[in-house]
Amino acid sequence: MVFLLLALIRPVPGLAEDINVLMSTEDFLAHAFDGQYQSDIVWITSSFRRQLEQAMNSSFRGARVRYWRNGNRSAWVLERIGKERPITAGFVVENNQILLSRVLTYRESRGGEIQYPGFIAQFKGASLDKANRLNRHIDGITGATLSVDAMKRMATASLLMAKESATPQQVSTQ
Repeated sequence: MVFLLLALIRPVPGLAEDINVLMSTEDFLAHAFDGQYQSDIVWITSSFRRQLEQAMNSSFRGARVRYWRNGNRSAWVLERIGKERPITAGFVVENNQILLSRVLTYRESRGGEIQYPGFIAQFKGASLDKANRLNRHIDGITGATLSVDAMKRMATASLLMAKESATPQQVSTQ
């Protein structure tokens, strides 16, 4: 009987109560660009997909990714699975470096420390090395290994896509 009562009182994983929306995409973009930006798309070609997947050491789905830009600055809102559920994060890239990063929505039951300023600050100034990996070590968080890994993969992806979006695309006339 006590077990039944506890089951009724305890929140069920996966329900809306487990979702922690820290910042909306609109607020993130307003902060990143002071309100002045335009939307654009980077196409994920098969050769670029291979490059992304190799650098991130994981698969990447989708044919295109929407991003926002103003001049040299671009903003990327990406999603990766932490342990079991998606983490939504935003990254602002300028001059091939991460200028700003934020966890926008956290859905896991543990590991939410990745949203704290001390962890997030590690990404500021990060860029890609010659092997398309982050050029700096990102300290982990005990109990949040998979969430930290998801953030590192999203940071890497944002830098790669910013680089790709700045490259003139060849248009086929066929």
